[in-house]
Amino acid sequence: MKPGIRYPYDAAPDEGTALEIAPGVFWARMPLPMALDHVNVYALDDGDGWTVFDTGFDTKRTRGAWVKLLAGPLRGKPVTRVIASHHHPDHIGLAGWFQAEGARLAMSRTAWLFARMLTLDDQDRPPPETLEFWRGAGMAADILAKRAGERPFNFADAVTPLPLGFERLSEGDTVRAGGRDWEVRLGQGHAPDQVTLWSRDCNLVLGADQLLPSISPNLGVYATEPTADPVAEWLQSCAQFQTIARDDHLVLPGHKLPFTGLPMRLRQKIDNHHGALARLLDHLTEPRRASECFAPLFKRKITEGTYGLALVEAVAHLNHLERRGQVRRSMGPDGAWLWVRA
Repeated sequence: MKPGIRYPYDAAPDEGTALEIAPGVFWARMPLPMALDHVNVYALDDGDGWTVFDTGFDTKRTRGAWVKLLAGPLRGKPVTRVIASHHHPDHIGLAGWFQAEGARLAMSRTAWLFARMLTLDDQDRPPPETLEFWRGAGMAADILAKRAGERPFNFADAVTPLPLGFERLSEGDTVRAGGRDWEVRLGQGHAPDQVTLWSRDCNLVLGADQLLPSISPNLGVYATEPTADPVAEWLQSCAQFQTIARDDHLVLPGHKLPFTGLPMRLRQKIDNHHGALARLLDHLTEPRRASECFAPLFKRKITEGTYGLALVEAVAHLNHLERRGQVRRSMGPDGAWLWVRA
């Protein structure tokens, strides 16, 4: 196959329907109540039941879509296993719901620990550590005051409680599903130890959010680990995937459309972040807060709805430059960090 990113499918299946990508591999979509309004899920036919790769949020609408799928396109067979690619709610939201019906859960250890911890963390207001982190990032005063008085998004709002017990997936493991053997490859940056599955019997790759075709997943830093460097982890993962990616791989991503041309897409991902880092470095000829770094990173207007994601990604790129010794930071008089080119 010639190099280049191509989309074999012009449109996604409608809600409650599924498209058979390959024998025994079905693609469906679940709705999300946000700007990115969907998540892709996949069902792998194991004969007497289904292995489901990712689930969508725990909402009445999503449960209804699954009930319709299982009664129709998925031929009335039960879900016997859920593979959760990572701990984010749009990917693991209904895992506990399926477990309550007898399904097994498989995922990486780090992802399971994160998910179960966060389902137990129900907050009425942002905790002091989060407010301090936002203040340190230079969050606009009006937005900070508003968010300080509001109930934050809680993981438990969109994720069914997870019972004890799961099957651990590690780098290099082999998973049998859908009549194929799949090799587990873990990605980093967007989420710790994110599971991707690479078929050893055909050209399919279940890429989750690690391998998206036309958008980049959020690489964010949060109050839980304020000095983290997910950008370095992301770039390293992209480089590792380059060693096994082929032009003929059909990537089934967590969002958007299935695509081929993975080697080119990985190069784009690496180049995009290097370009953003170069623009950011040029922007830091004078001290700036993280909240003053949106323009060089995103090259588009950041609205209130995307402000939080933009802020945590700005901190991530600044942390990366600091780790590389290219910028330094100092605390400003208002409690916000000021970053400047070294």
